[in-house]
Amino acid sequence: MALRPSTNLFLTLILNLLAIFPPMAMASDADILTDFNLPPNVSNVDATFFTYTAARSLVGAQPPTALNFLFADKTSFPALDGQGVSLAVLRMPGGAVNPPHSHPRATELLLLISGYLEVGFIDSTNKLFNQTLNAGDMYVFPKGLVHYQFNYAPDVPAISVSAFGSANPGLVSIPSNLFQTDIEDRILAWSFKTDIPTIQRIKASVQGSPQA
Repeated sequence: MALRPSTNLFLTLILNLLAIFPPMAMASDADILTDFNLPPNVSNVDATFFTYTAARSLVGAQPPTALNFLFADKTSFPALDGQGVSLAVLRMPGGAVNPPHSHPRATELLLLISGYLEVGFIDSTNKLFNQTLNAGDMYVFPKGLVHYQFNYAPDVPAISVSAFGSANPGLVSIPSNLFQTDIEDRILAWSFKTDIPTIQRIKASVQGSPQA
């Protein structure tokens, strides 16, 4: 039986959607077909494999004097591979900024444990969504969008914990990606409507800046 034109149109739309969405889905962690993934050349593990102890160093730690990050992702904690989750602890002295950055493979959910933060992200229409947080507040940064954290209290450290919807969320630091790569100075100068010496001064100041 011949298909009606409307049916042909519907099938064409479905096939087009299927062609579009698989690459988008691959931006997130793939489902695994086992209970958990083991590292290469490892066939047997015990409960120690599923335990991460690096955060013990934060218990009773002195207030941070500089930006300090602790990550639990599939690189530092291999048991997370395939589990679709990771964690980061951000410790910020008063007045510190975690520069604009993004995580291309994960949404971030931040919980402020202590102190104060201004946080914000920019959507694809260049609209800024910013908010001030008190201890106990949560804030979500949608996947892939540029965002930042700023401890606006000059004398009060801030500690936050962020959960990510990927074992490997990725990091794209805007200052580093622009000014610590091989993009030519003249291209950056033209893009920012300035001169090459200004770009070179920015590059020098960005070298060694912390990021997460």
